[in-house]
Amino acid sequence: MKKIFLNSAGENWIVDRFKDEWLTHNSQYATNDIKNCDILWVIAPWNLSSIPKKYLKNKMVVCTIHHIDTDKFKRKERRDFYYLDKYVDQYHTLSNKNVKILKNYTDKNVTPIPFWIDSKKFFYIEDKVKLLKNFGLNNGEFLIGSFQRDTEKKGNLKPKLSKGPDQFLEIVKKISEEKNVRVILTGKRRGYLIKELEKLNIKYSYFEMINLEILNQLYNILDLYIVASRVEGGPASILECGASKTPIISTDVGMASQILPSESIFDMNSFESAVPNVQKTYKNTLPYFIPHGFNKFIEYFNNL
Repeated sequence: MKKIFLNSAGENWIVDRFKDEWLTHNSQYATNDIKNCDILWVIAPWNLSSIPKKYLKNKMVVCTIHHIDTDKFKRKERRDFYYLDKYVDQYHTLSNKNVKILKNYTDKNVTPIPFWIDSKKFFYIEDKVKLLKNFGLNNGEFLIGSFQRDTEKKGNLKPKLSKGPDQFLEIVKKISEEKNVRVILTGKRRGYLIKELEKLNIKYSYFEMINLEILNQLYNILDLYIVASRVEGGPASILECGASKTPIISTDVGMASQILPSESIFDMNSFESAVPNVQKTYKNTLPYFIPHGFNKFIEYFNNL
């Protein structure tokens, strides 16, 4: 039975959550001892410098590439990637779309497997009225969610265009013409959207850093979650919405077309006709629930 060592993201981010879930549920395949691992899983490639080179050279190295933003894949990004590529034996990515992009830069094998979702952390809550009251929100508002970074760097308020905050704003502005909209925000670097929402006089509530229990509750109060990104790895919000039965529409990025029905996927010429389909999305999310969501990873690693 092969033992797998995962590196850390080095920050309080979703990748460290995936690492913790893997260690918790797959102890027979996991080790915290890099010296004795069979496979070194670089799940956080941006933190490669924390791994001694002797292990990168002497271990089977599997690297997860979450996404590549081709518009930003300039001199430094290319240099960093090709430095990484020297040590990588196999690549893992999250969606079929990302395989095509990654194959432009490497001749190594690339395998797409979406991450898993913990249905004990993300699930449907029936009493929405109680949740709204707990958050001090009005039951008559149409709540639209965005739980990812939208700003490039702290302080400069420039939009992170890969995440499509400008496109998100365009959609929200259109919906607000007919509905009493409030935008629900979480996470860091939300300055751009906050600035623009205030310009448009659109209400918002910002819950900066929250735990997973509160995050799941916020999903459950939403009338709509919008992924308006231009580039994505997952995103994780697609499976989180699926598990919590949150209405979601998305651009055709990452795993969107693998999880969402076609009527829930849009481009900026068709967003007005996009509609959520909660039941289909939930059904398509079920295969990724823990423990089933680990199966393809275990099969993949055992075949290396």
